[in-house]
Amino acid sequence: MLQGKKVLLGVSGSIAAYKAATLTRLLVKEGALVKIVMTPAACDFITPLTLATLSKHEVPTDISNNSNWNNHVMLGRWADVMLIAPASANTLAKMAQGLCDNLLLATYLSATCPVLFAPAMDEDMWHHPATKANVAKLLAYGHQQIPVATGELASGLFGEGRMAEPEAIVAFLHQHFSENTTAPKPLAGKTALVSAGPTVEPIDPVRFISNHSSGKMGIAIAEEMANAGAKVKLVLGPTHLTTTHPGVEIFPVKTAAEMLDSCVSNAAAAEIIIMAAAIADYRPVNVADKKIKKNEGSLHIDLEKTQDILRTLGAGKTPGQLLVGFSLETNNEKEFALKKLREKNLDLIVMNSLNDPGAGFNYDTNKVTLFDKNGGEKVLPLKSKQEVAQDIVSAIIQMQHD
Repeated sequence: MLQGKKVLLGVSGSIAAYKAATLTRLLVKEGALVKIVMTPAACDFITPLTLATLSKHEVPTDISNNSNWNNHVMLGRWADVMLIAPASANTLAKMAQGLCDNLLLATYLSATCPVLFAPAMDEDMWHHPATKANVAKLLAYGHQQIPVATGELASGLFGEGRMAEPEAIVAFLHQHFSENTTAPKPLAGKTALVSAGPTVEPIDPVRFISNHSSGKMGIAIAEEMANAGAKVKLVLGPTHLTTTHPGVEIFPVKTAAEMLDSCVSNAAAAEIIIMAAAIADYRPVNVADKKIKKNEGSLHIDLEKTQDILRTLGAGKTPGQLLVGFSLETNNEKEFALKKLREKNLDLIVMNSLNDPGAGFNYDTNKVTLFDKNGGEKVLPLKSKQEVAQDIVSAIIQMQHD
């Protein structure tokens, strides 16, 4: 998809600038033609020589180096896409306001191609109203934001605001170019329902029962389904993650009951249903209307089963509708996955095990096995969740054609 594509990479002043080396290497490996411009501040984190060596093009940092004029207009017109990664809070603000005090910004204002940006900053800066307003303005300009990641930040804190990993940025570029190709998309005209994230079941106004699901796997699947041409409805439990993909409509929910209602109401219009959410199996029978106070004795909470959403959808599955479930296990993984496949009337089940390193909740990677209703079994190696999502969508496309 990136073979021969002209990518103009803008690198601004952020600790994440070190990732530009890996990103450049991956782009070149994909066959892209890469030119790079840097802000002067970016040179404090990675040298122009490093990026020039990897891209095989000189890397300018100033409009003029006293002997040559770096033609920002021609750079902006050369590219098929301009990718600003990392995009610091300062650079995002200048882009939003149209300021032009360095070569990167001059090139940005001259760009006649689509612009993608990968923010990188500390969590408080990312959530500041000024940053949110600047991002909103850039999106209104028609630019695309590559979602930030969550993890350890330069401050030493853990939170949201990390620049997406180079592999995720390359995957986003694949998505960008696939959306702008004239080739027909395999799921064009299809409607898909995807669930993702956890549910929360309240105990009292301040406490609840939940699980460790981040929703990352389900969101990745929703994005890949949209990349394949489907109109996607994403029923999303409470999570800090989201998607800005234009082909994905989000239906936010909190409890298992809310997720059931949203899934059932959207299922009738969907040809493909993928239930990737981690839904609570039990909820408190009685929810206190005031905070339960601590006392010397034990606290007992009576729980009742929630309605099995996957079983409900399987029982109501219409002819031609394809239903996909997930099975996260800690033991007897294959046995339990195949039992779930049969009993819940599924067409495909995605099994993963918490015993596999790098798989399960809150990882950027996953290791899964796909079982279909006809006895097919496909074991996949450890991959990024975006790549796993691509494999799952490929299996769904194949089943649609069979």
